[in-house]
Amino acid sequence: MGNRLTQIATRTGDAGTTGLGNNQRVSKNSLRVHAMGDVDELNSHIGLLLCEPMPDDVRALLVEIQHQLFNLGGELSIPGYELLKPEAVLALDEALAHYNERLPRLQEFILPAGTRAAAQAHVCRTVARRAERSVVALGNEEAIHDAPRQYLNRLSDLMFVLARVLNRLDGGDDVYWKSERLQRGAG
Repeated sequence: MGNRLTQIATRTGDAGTTGLGNNQRVSKNSLRVHAMGDVDELNSHIGLLLCEPMPDDVRALLVEIQHQLFNLGGELSIPGYELLKPEAVLALDEALAHYNERLPRLQEFILPAGTRAAAQAHVCRTVARRAERSVVALGNEEAIHDAPRQYLNRLSDLMFVLARVLNRLDGGDDVYWKSERLQRGAG
């Protein structure tokens, strides 16, 4: 991959362009840069989530996800390059199955609420969906590998499940939506 950062304020982006990992300069408003930025924002939100109390296994999973998101961002920064492997998508599938099997079946929609950790996991879920949309938009214009799109899709699902897991720490529960239709008993 490209050179390690030695100077942060280079001023090379003052004209509205940025350098990719292959030394190509592109607009900071390009689809590729939007996708890179959304993945970076997602990684930062997961870092914030990691500041909260949580089980050690969930913490280890989130740290691994941060490393994989860095790989994904690196892949996006170098057109045609592959850093995120299909095995990373499989690992998310396995984590989804593992954590979801412990949860009660949902009977109603839930709100992105509850504990601070669960609410932050929901923020991560929504940012993952935005990052996925950015990667899909990029893929509609340029050739990209399947793994980045698949990884973000699975990750948003996993963040939903982890929010439910985190809400159950210390005996908590999901925060259910109070649907007016359901309250009236209308079907």
